Amino acid sequence: MKYALITGASTGLGKDFAHSLAKLGYTPILVARSANKLKSIAAEIKQEYGLDGIVIAEDLSVANASEKIYKAVKKLKIQVNCLVNNAGFGLNGEFHKNSFLEESKMIQLNVTTLAELCHLFLQDMISNQEGYILNVASTAAFQPGPFMTNYYATKAYVLSLSEGLAEEVKDYGVTVSCLCPGPTKTEFFERANMTGSKLVQSSFLAMNSQEVVDIGLKALFGKRVVKIPGFLNFILAESVRVTPRFIIRKIAKYLNKVG
Repeated sequence: MKYALITGASTGLGKDFAHSLAKLGYTPILVARSANKLKSIAAEIKQEYGLDGIVIAEDLSVANASEKIYKAVKKLKIQVNCLVNNAGFGLNGEFHKNSFLEESKMIQLNVTTLAELCHLFLQDMISNQEGYILNVASTAAFQPGPFMTNYYATKAYVLSLSEGLAEEVKDYGVTVSCLCPGPTKTEFFERANMTGSKLVQSSFLAMNSQEVVDIGLKALFGKRVVKIPGFLNFILAESVRVTPRFIIRKIAKYLNKVG
């Protein structure tokens, strides 16, 4: 039996990853804060695919959550064949005015927890000479982002980590990929307090969550290291290479500002 562990599995991309991987025959290990939401998704998966999903309710923005998850999996004596590090959140506003507690939780979730889960499960995957890891970053990873400065920085870390790991572990039979979506129709913008931003109000780039998931999994199992869903997202992300950085900063500032 194959198992896929998905973080942030209670809503949006994470929920769609769980269903899509179940459709591919992976028994999902669902990880997020809300046990009730996860149980509901597990019930859906049981009904649709006949698989008994595993629920692990943990707040991944808290230190040592990764270790708790890893120990829970080991206690069940199962092997994670696919890890999807999807959990993450953004925070809009001026960095110095935002709560640093919230900013630090973002770093813990988007960076530290993701890296620790990679570190823990990679050891088992390398021992078994098989495994897949998909880290969800963002097109934000390719540029600075005023008014979401810390979020953009965390996603740059995810991209860089993923590319480095991909080269380190490919000879062990393990694949690491990084998915970098642009604006996606999920609850992300509400949580980030960005619904009033020009990026959201004028975004003709927003993609459907399931479409992003399908592209991400195709890239992962096709052993693509970096995938940017959507042609326009790809062009905009790659344009950063040739556009002066002061212009990139000003455009991001304009789009991210609320009000």
